[in-house]
Amino acid sequence: MRCDVTLDGDPERAVAAAHERFGPVDIVVANAGFGVVGPFALLTLDDYRRQFETNVFGVLRTIYAALPDVRRRRGRIAIIGSVSGHIATPGSSPYAMSKFAVRALAESLGHELAPSGVSVTLVSPGFVASEIRRVDNQGVLRAETPDTVPKFLVMSTDRAARQIVRAITRRRREIVVTGHGKAAVFLHRHAPWLTTAVIRKFGVRSRGEPKR
Repeated sequence: MRCDVTLDGDPERAVAAAHERFGPVDIVVANAGFGVVGPFALLTLDDYRRQFETNVFGVLRTIYAALPDVRRRRGRIAIIGSVSGHIATPGSSPYAMSKFAVRALAESLGHELAPSGVSVTLVSPGFVASEIRRVDNQGVLRAETPDTVPKFLVMSTDRAARQIVRAITRRRREIVVTGHGKAAVFLHRHAPWLTTAVIRKFGVRSRGEPKR
């Protein structure tokens, strides 16, 4: 069913419908998200608010809606973060901030919910086949927008989904999806000077920046 995670009450209605049809919810995946990009000087507070309303508060609404069932079932929560939740790049501050925030949420919730038997898995994908790089700063899909990421770096949706499901099933604390994502997170954790030098030399942008 359709659910707008930016609207109070919509996730509750979705969970209630799932509960009625399938029974109590054992697993919730907080996946809705998009990316606001552009240089800080060309972005506004509204751009940042719009980003957080979906990527952060949408995640919170989703978890709040499902948590009573998940707690009773000693179930699982999966939060979709990003490699950008570990490494911030030029022109991506709204998106990176939102993903850093949900990484902190996953870590904190993992500690809080462990005594009740609920696991929290943070999923940090790199480049996976999806529509996210064709969604503009207003959250509107622009199907004609070319994907500038080289195809050899993009993991298929099915392969990524299998890895994510396996991690949730095994109650892993975090999974970084894609080989380049794992390498980037590892290097930034252990040799931040190196990733900083690479980013500042080449930069990383997922699509065209806004013009004002």
